[in-house]
Amino acid sequence: MNQKELKEFLDFKVKEYNTLDFIETDPIQIPHKFSLKEDIEIAGFLAATIAWGNRKMIIRNANRMMEIMGSSPYDFVMNFDDDQAEKLDGFVHRTFNATDFSYFLKALRNIYENKGGMEAVFTKHSTDISTQEAISEFKKVFFELKHEKRTQKHVSDPLKKSAAKRINMFLRWMVRNDETGVDFGLWKNIKPAALSCPLDVHSGNIARKLGILERKQNDAKALFELDTALRKMDKEDPVKYDFALFGLGVFEGF
Repeated sequence: MNQKELKEFLDFKVKEYNTLDFIETDPIQIPHKFSLKEDIEIAGFLAATIAWGNRKMIIRNANRMMEIMGSSPYDFVMNFDDDQAEKLDGFVHRTFNATDFSYFLKALRNIYENKGGMEAVFTKHSTDISTQEAISEFKKVFFELKHEKRTQKHVSDPLKKSAAKRINMFLRWMVRNDETGVDFGLWKNIKPAALSCPLDVHSGNIARKLGILERKQNDAKALFELDTALRKMDKEDPVKYDFALFGLGVFEGF
């Protein structure tokens, strides 16, 4: 396919997969259970944090997180302290355990109480063309409280060569709003043009098959290469193509 044909093909696939049906099989269904902005943010961030591995397991364990928090994530976060940590006992998703969960809740409380909320932290260092520095700065804020070193691995840093797939996915959820009802468009101060594609094994493999990604590793350099190619197709909303790449890989085995 030439560039024009490739764009037409991917635009078609975006329309095919960027529909309400997508929610039923995706972790984005977790924040869709809520209507309060802060509930959506917290549910989305926690669901995205554990979004690696089997998708059914991800959704099941993310739902378990919501149950532990009494289906009121923001209220639970704002009242969480060490005395309630026992409520998290036994929770585990792969390498994310109750210790990590407990720190995440404390860090989120700190952000809402002292930093103006998640949107404010990410917006502070976002530019019109990138959110990658903002992710790195968010990680610094997130881990400014006392914590176990092991917990740091659950928030990626793109300035340390990571593609930061899960947090880029979370930002897509919060920022994009094309009125199809999948992504939320809650955050108005970050432009969709600044977002980066959630690069994982599926989207990476499809991008390589389509000739829009050459780098073999799914790292920050590969993400920059992919973002550059997607922005040539739609500079205002490049990450809409995540639906196409993911759908082709997961649902079609392209």
